[in-house]
Amino acid sequence: MVALPSLRGLQAFEAAARSGSFAAAAEELSISAAAVSQLIRTVEEQMGRRLFHRVNRRVVLTEAGVEMLPRLTMAFQEIGSVARDVGGDAFRPRLVISVPPSMAMGWLSERLAGFVASHGAADISLRGEDDPVPFDHEMVDIRLSYGPHYREHPTEEIARDAVYPVCAPSLAGAVKPETLAGLPLIHTDWGPTGAAFPSWRNWFGTAGIEPGRAVKLGLSANSSRTALDLAISGLGVALAQGIYCARALENGRLVRPVARSLELRQPYCLTIPERSARRDVVAAFREWLIEECVRAVRSPALGVWSYED
Repeated sequence: MVALPSLRGLQAFEAAARSGSFAAAAEELSISAAAVSQLIRTVEEQMGRRLFHRVNRRVVLTEAGVEMLPRLTMAFQEIGSVARDVGGDAFRPRLVISVPPSMAMGWLSERLAGFVASHGAADISLRGEDDPVPFDHEMVDIRLSYGPHYREHPTEEIARDAVYPVCAPSLAGAVKPETLAGLPLIHTDWGPTGAAFPSWRNWFGTAGIEPGRAVKLGLSANSSRTALDLAISGLGVALAQGIYCARALENGRLVRPVARSLELRQPYCLTIPERSARRDVVAAFREWLIEECVRAVRSPALGVWSYED
């Protein structure tokens, strides 16, 4: 029988390699950083391979370390799954969710309680971040993105959305498409590294309306959530994705003053690394999240407006 290296040492290596820090691994394993270092040295001696390059205070994975990390991570996740199956509530699954900042700031955080209530408690890390996402460094289990950014991991399209002119009821009045330019407009710009967001110039162009200087005036926000909040506050009319504005339309905080919408150029996509795909908690969250996204973009409230154009 082949002699196995220290299991505790392999655990220390996996935690340090995944977190990128001996200190972070020490905190996770409830031991000292010196103990982590010693455990890893023991594994290196047992295997006859260097797993880290030690450069001043930094550690960098060697080729052997890079090869070992994903396989060890999957192995420890499987061990954890067995322990949870046998131990029941004594072991809570960990789930690392990555979504765009606007989705983390309200949309998903407002709904997560529903997932926990229906699927049980989990140690959830919710990360609001722009693309690209460091899947392996942060051990992300599932990523929701606008557009298919991650072809190196299994990625699926889950929903198509559009943007809709929305505003507070107090602003709507008897607005018609040709008079919309007379209202304060709220603009969304995802910045130079983000995808192109449909602009008010695009909207007026599809409506065959020349808005004049109004298309350049008004408030501007660098996130969809901020633009939506400005519209709810009564500060103007925003172009909002259906996935974000559906609930506010349903409860009457927003209305659609006109009917015309613009379809987004790319779909919402889910990316799940292979190391996470077989985990029960990831599969359950995937199914739940797809259902929530589809329900939002197909909300009946998105088909109700104040004026037919």
